[in-house]
Amino acid sequence: MHGAERGTADSRGRGGGDSRGAGDWWRRKSSPAKVETYTRWSFHFFGLAEFAAVGVPFGSGVWQGPVLWLPLITAVHCTLSVVTASRALDWTRGRRPRPVRLMVAFALVTAAVAAVALWTAEHGPGGKEVDTAAGGVFGVVLIFAACVTTLGVRGWRQALAVVAGYAAASGALALSLGAPAQAVLVSVAAVLIGGGFMATTSVFSVWLLDTVYRLDEARETRARLAVAEERLRFGRDLHDVMGRNLAVIALKSELAVQLARRGRPEAVEQMIEVQRIARESQREVRDVVRGYREADLGVELLGAQGVLTAAGIACEVRGEVGGLPSEVQSALGWVVRETTTNVLRHGNAGRCAVRVRVTDGKVVLTVENDGAEGADGADREGAKAGADGAGSAGGGSGLAGLAERLRKVGGTLEAGIAGDGLFRVVAEVPLVVKDPVVSEVHA
Repeated sequence: MHGAERGTADSRGRGGGDSRGAGDWWRRKSSPAKVETYTRWSFHFFGLAEFAAVGVPFGSGVWQGPVLWLPLITAVHCTLSVVTASRALDWTRGRRPRPVRLMVAFALVTAAVAAVALWTAEHGPGGKEVDTAAGGVFGVVLIFAACVTTLGVRGWRQALAVVAGYAAASGALALSLGAPAQAVLVSVAAVLIGGGFMATTSVFSVWLLDTVYRLDEARETRARLAVAEERLRFGRDLHDVMGRNLAVIALKSELAVQLARRGRPEAVEQMIEVQRIARESQREVRDVVRGYREADLGVELLGAQGVLTAAGIACEVRGEVGGLPSEVQSALGWVVRETTTNVLRHGNAGRCAVRVRVTDGKVVLTVENDGAEGADGADREGAKAGADGAGSAGGGSGLAGLAERLRKVGGTLEAGIAGDGLFRVVAEVPLVVKDPVVSEVHA
């Protein structure tokens, strides 16, 4: 990213992000967090829906009549319903203990509101409109209470028990306040059917939220396993190099000792051979560690595609890599490996596209993914610093290290956000490497 673009981005972050603040806040969330936010606010909306369900009849004069307490206690119940739903959802995610006391208090408040509403409908002042509003409050608070209380229990049996309990409570209240038998049966059936439907919504929402989090954890586990498999492959390569050579060194050293004890001049030749094998082993180990041993860009591309696919990220690879110089393949192979690691570790990518093309005497490798919101900012800055020539000379890890490696073979690296939610890395290496530098630091 150039200075002007960087300044524009900084100004947006400081003061120009009002128009995109909400969108950025949403895009920064992971998929499970988005589902949780949607679920949580759905239950918060249920509080408004509860009040709206009984609020329409309030416009007929209840707000100004002698039963003003009816809409007021309904508003209190709706508020407590939202708080209870939020605490219960926190419990389902394991963030706080089960809100038993709050649920008991919520049930008692529900019973009190239902009793006041039923008393108002049966014995309170007012005409038919007030009786209708009070009857609506009685049924609605019990139905929504069953929905919210179900969030604080586990399993279908407990959920059905909660619904049955509220239905039985509605019948008991109606009988205790002298309601006719027909009205009692209607209230019980209404709470049972309505509460059952709402409780089913609650149970399904919690199950869906748990499933999304489990799938996300499984995806992370698969990504870690893929990285672990790559580390095991590296360990096997290192073992193949060191195991064979160390065994030869041990045998030749033992032979040299025996020859030296006998005063044979061949002992010197054996130790010279040991020295040669030791130096060769040192070189091969450095090649394995630095990724230059049998470097093949095609193998790295296939490996990246396999690792990303195993992590649940759709990966598309395009382009031919046959016939490229070994130095070019080694440099670009490192880019593929590092960018694959970044896609796995940072962001929330769902798609990654890799393209290799030859144009104007250069090989251009482009890696693009849609997880820009979670990309490592330090890596972005490091890439820009490396591309400008200010990177670490040590060729370390990260995008800055890649820029340094590419510069040694006359290449360049660019990285940054390209479009809405896209992060792109572009590496260019000339086909003809005049003086490839592969610095070998002796241990």
